Amino acid sequence: MKQQRFLLSITKEIEIENENEVKMKKSIFHTPYSILILLSAFLLVTSCKTKKITVPKKNVVTIKLLQVNDVYEISPLSGGKEGGMARVAYVADSIRKQYSNTYLTMAGDFLNPSLIGTLKVDGKRVAGRQMVEVMNAMKFDLAAFGNHEFDLKEHELQERLNESEFTWTGANVFQKNGEDVRVFHTIKNGDSLPISETITYDIDINKEYLLRLGFFSVCIDSNPVDYVHYADYMLEAGSAYAALESQNTDIIVGLTHLSIEQDKQVAEAFDNIDLIMGGHEHDNMYVPVNGIHVAKADANAKTMYVHTLTYNLATETLDINSELVPITNKTPSLPTVQAVVSKWEGILNKELRSIISNPNEVIYHAETPLDGTDAGGRGKQTNLGNIISEAMSVSFDTPVDGALVNGGSFRLDDHLEGDITAVDVFRVLPFGGDVLKVEITGELLKETLDYGESSAGTGAYLQRHNLNKNDKNVWLVQGAPIVSDQVYTIAFSDFLLKGFDIPFLTPDNPGVKSIYKPTAFEPAFDIRKAVVDFMKTLNQ
Repeated sequence: MKQQRFLLSITKEIEIENENEVKMKKSIFHTPYSILILLSAFLLVTSCKTKKITVPKKNVVTIKLLQVNDVYEISPLSGGKEGGMARVAYVADSIRKQYSNTYLTMAGDFLNPSLIGTLKVDGKRVAGRQMVEVMNAMKFDLAAFGNHEFDLKEHELQERLNESEFTWTGANVFQKNGEDVRVFHTIKNGDSLPISETITYDIDINKEYLLRLGFFSVCIDSNPVDYVHYADYMLEAGSAYAALESQNTDIIVGLTHLSIEQDKQVAEAFDNIDLIMGGHEHDNMYVPVNGIHVAKADANAKTMYVHTLTYNLATETLDINSELVPITNKTPSLPTVQAVVSKWEGILNKELRSIISNPNEVIYHAETPLDGTDAGGRGKQTNLGNIISEAMSVSFDTPVDGALVNGGSFRLDDHLEGDITAVDVFRVLPFGGDVLKVEITGELLKETLDYGESSAGTGAYLQRHNLNKNDKNVWLVQGAPIVSDQVYTIAFSDFLLKGFDIPFLTPDNPGVKSIYKPTAFEPAFDIRKAVVDFMKTLNQ
């Protein structure tokens, strides 16, 4: 038999009434950073299940795990046809009414990027506050860190953690201050509470049988920032897994934010995991690995997974049925959540209408999805990059030779397909900015293009129009080799001329001969308006 619960556990109990005389108690277990301490203690614990002699007459317990991941927008997309957190809330609320053991979870990436998140309210950037408000209204149970949570500044992330009424978990992400590394904390009523590497929920059946459901989470290290330390995800997954095993956990679930290949490694390494609910990829998948499944829903709540876990108390066997549920305009919205969404939509629309009269107008239909992913925009020429850079080149009354925009300014990290609205363009380019018409020497232009090409994988990679290389590795402008001492007229995003991504590309560089800044009456005055106007012409 397993012995008493691990001595380092931190337990907080919340009783929730269940119509089947089932009461749940929430137990939060935290292990220290050192895996050696945990594993040493774990070796002292035996591994048979804890079960009382008397088994309830009703031998089957049903648990519903509701999963969304990579949700950046609280409102429906594709002209209202897909997604929407108020719709997800309706589905969750309907299931909760039938099944008391229901848990609504987020498998990472939700605080950023978003269009609303770039706005300022009361002088402060929103930075994910809208998502936390909506998730609180939805009564989320559990959220994992994703790489985009760390797009926020440290103080912004701390504010979001403090505002959350749901629980966070993360086993391999730690807060770093110089050489000091510690677990992230939430601050509630002046108390600092550590975020745990594992979360367990205890279900007491007629006070005669304990069924324990446990979660752990690990996050991909694809977003290096100064205040975050990423520990090895396999080591920390092993630490968390061992902790759950040591607590007599009957059902072990990974709530992860890893690549699918990394999720497969975790599933193969730890054979008592029952299910992995993952994020990071934006397309739904249900991948069998080592006798279990890795499940990922579509980004932006276009779908959600409903996992039905049926546990037989007598035989201690678990059956899992996973259903991918589309979230569409046929899905009702939960009014209480819709009210919160509408509040933020009003704030956003007020801002957008100062730039464009009809933000929700369908401006383009994409039969082939437009690649707005970070990996695409920062590493290769994409079809979305083609459209945006060409839109820049035609945003002036007089022609230009080409156009350049930094891939890091594309903040969607998703694909656009089907009906595309003006709001979608703002989602791609939330920070806006001018399109500048710059006279630049061929020598500096080649130097700029070389720097962008060498920066693949970063925000300094350049999306281009009328600028490319031939098979002899020579840069061309409109099909002709660039001449070093010739002056070319190039449309640039204004950010590029600030020297942040390309340090030598500033107005002071001798290779910059002139800069034309558009007036408020020209499409080039805001890159988003230039793109909207251009996309309207593409389906004509």
